[in-house]
Amino acid sequence: MPRTDLYPAIEPFAAGTLQVDPIHNIYWEECGNPNGRAILFLHGGPGAGFSPGHRRFFDPRFYRIVLVDQRGAGRSKPYAEIQANDTGSLISDLEALRMHRGIDTWTVFGGSWGSSLALAYAQAHPERCAGLILRGIFLCRQTEIDWFMSGIRHFFPEAWADFMAHLSPEERDEPLKSYYRRLCDPNPAIHAPAASAWSRYEASCSTLIPSNDTIDVLSDPATSLALARLEAHYFINNLFLEEGALLQNAHRLRDIPGLIVQGRYDAVCPPVSAWELAAVWPNAELVMIPDAGHSAAENGTVRALVAATETFKERLSETDGAAKALRTG
Repeated sequence: MPRTDLYPAIEPFAAGTLQVDPIHNIYWEECGNPNGRAILFLHGGPGAGFSPGHRRFFDPRFYRIVLVDQRGAGRSKPYAEIQANDTGSLISDLEALRMHRGIDTWTVFGGSWGSSLALAYAQAHPERCAGLILRGIFLCRQTEIDWFMSGIRHFFPEAWADFMAHLSPEERDEPLKSYYRRLCDPNPAIHAPAASAWSRYEASCSTLIPSNDTIDVLSDPATSLALARLEAHYFINNLFLEEGALLQNAHRLRDIPGLIVQGRYDAVCPPVSAWELAAVWPNAELVMIPDAGHSAAENGTVRALVAATETFKERLSETDGAAKALRTG
C-alpha cells in the first residue's frame, strides 16, 4: 500500500525571487532532492500563497519540490497587486521559472485555483508536464463564480449572511462588484474589513466539519488582503479565460496522466466540475473522498493526495527504469 501520511517538515535547499516583468517579482523555493524528479506546487486563491506545510505532500528523497508564490501572493512583490496580474501572465511566469531553474519537465500539483492554473498551464505547454495531480477542481466558469458568490448560501446560510452583512443593502444587489470596489480601495479602513469578511466566508465553507484553524489562517490580516482582492479581481474578469475553455481544451491533456482528488461535500468547488473534467480526460483517474469538503487539510484528502504523489513516484520510477534500459540495452 502506498504511504498516506504527510512527510516530516523540511527546509528548502534553495530559494530566491525572479523578476518576471517590470512590476512583479515572484518568490520561489526548492526542497527535497536536488537531483530528483521535479514536481511543482501551485497554491489556490488566486492569492493564497504557499506555506511550509505544503512541502510535506512529497517524498523528499525522490522529488525535487518546487513551490512558488504567484503574482501578488505570499512573499511575491508587490503584495496584493492586481496590475498586470492575469492567467496568461501566471502561465508565462511558470515557464520562466522552469527555465530559470533548469527543469525540463515536471509533474504539476495544484488545488482549487491551483487546479485551474495547472490545467491552463498544461494545455499551453503539454510537453513540459509529466503528469497532473489536482484537487478541488475549479473550471473557471460563470456558474462556478455565481455559486461562490451566492449558491453556497444553500449549505452555509449563516456564513453567507455574515458575508452579505458587510455590505450595505444597496451593495448586495451586485456583491462581487461591491466587494471588488471595497477591496481595491487604497484606504486600509475600507479594504481590510472587506478582506477579512471575504476570507472568513470562504474559510467557513471550506471544510466538512467547521474548523476554527482554517478560518484563522485564511482570515489572518497579514494574508487575507491578497486572497480576497485577487480572487475578486480574477472573478470579475472571468478568470481571464474564455467561458468553458478548460473543458474545451481538455484534448490537449490526452498524453498527460492525471489524478483528481475531490471532496464529496466540497461546497466551494462542487464535485460536478471534477466529474465533468474526468469525463473528457480519459488519461485521468477521479478519486472522490467521501468524508471531505474543499480544504486540502482534511484527513481523507491529505491521505489521498499523499497516495497520489506516491503513485506518481512509482510511475516515474518505472519510466526512468525503462529509459535507462533502452540506453544500456
